Amino acid sequence: MKTVDQVIENFTLKYPLSSICAPERALFLDIETTGFTAKSSMLYMIGCAYPDANESWHTIQWMAEAPDEQTTILQAFFDFVREDRFLIHFNGNQFDLTYLRNKCEELELLYSFDTFEGLDLYRRISPCKRLLNLVHCKQKSIEEFMGIHREDIYTGGDLIAVYQDYLKNPTKEACDVLLLHNREDLIGMLSILPILAYSDALNAPLKAKKVQANHYRDMDDIHRMELLITVSLPHAVPVPLTVSAEGCFCRLEGEEAVIRVPVYEETLKYFYSNYKDYYYLPEEDLALHKSVATFVDKDHRVQATAQTCYTRKNSVYLRQWDYIFAPFFKRDYKDPELFFELTDEMKKNRSAFAVYASHILNMVAKHA
Repeated sequence: MKTVDQVIENFTLKYPLSSICAPERALFLDIETTGFTAKSSMLYMIGCAYPDANESWHTIQWMAEAPDEQTTILQAFFDFVREDRFLIHFNGNQFDLTYLRNKCEELELLYSFDTFEGLDLYRRISPCKRLLNLVHCKQKSIEEFMGIHREDIYTGGDLIAVYQDYLKNPTKEACDVLLLHNREDLIGMLSILPILAYSDALNAPLKAKKVQANHYRDMDDIHRMELLITVSLPHAVPVPLTVSAEGCFCRLEGEEAVIRVPVYEETLKYFYSNYKDYYYLPEEDLALHKSVATFVDKDHRVQATAQTCYTRKNSVYLRQWDYIFAPFFKRDYKDPELFFELTDEMKKNRSAFAVYASHILNMVAKHA
């Protein structure tokens, strides 16, 4: 077994690790194998990145130099890992941890991950795929998005043949290639941590700093109005981003996001759910509760239906893509678009605008 422990030179973590776990507990994990399933392939390397007492980062790698050293590197790894470690990995729930569990079972080793807490970076980042305009959420794709350069030019699949050749002819050159790939996967995980700021923007509470209305005329010289909401983000985003969907525009840069949403000034309908308790007045185009409508001549009223049980209101509205604010209004019963009224009370409510800004960001992340 080969063990390599190295300091990561000139490295500074650019994301507050304390928002995930106590920094001294953090242990980044990545493994290298000759296949996807434990029973039909070999585990040939386990790599970890960890902070020392001086907050410098290290990588440590255990490499099997023969097929019978799988047990040895597993024992070395579990001897190194403290029970209070917080395991951070990329798609490890799907692959790394599952593979290690199955390999331990195959080799009859009584090791377990049951006592460990952890975070799968892939699961946190993948919901941001559309927001970041990523074709897929592979680690190397995220590194490219963030402008992170690698010396390693291989994929894990490419290195299977390199390792198999190494077992037959163990050269320093092949060993260096294998170690470099795993080490750069570990350093890459540390380097892409700031991308969690986009996930934080979608999931953590936001704070509205400024709300203002903007009036303009469109290309057809029609008067339009939009709302500009500036919010503080939980953490600074690493790459400025402008995205749009459904007529809304979002600009994320540094620790702020500016969200631009259209304002609608029109007559919309509020539909009552208990339509059996209402009459519809065709000439007035509105529904009245039977306790009131009984005084209306029978020739001027009919039993309301779900489609006709409404009142109309001319006001100023904002669109919503879920039932966030009530009451909600629609243009027609079957119209999927939902609106809520921009009341004078709402205009003074910064907390409500923060909730609305979060709602828009999440909508854009799904539809961008």
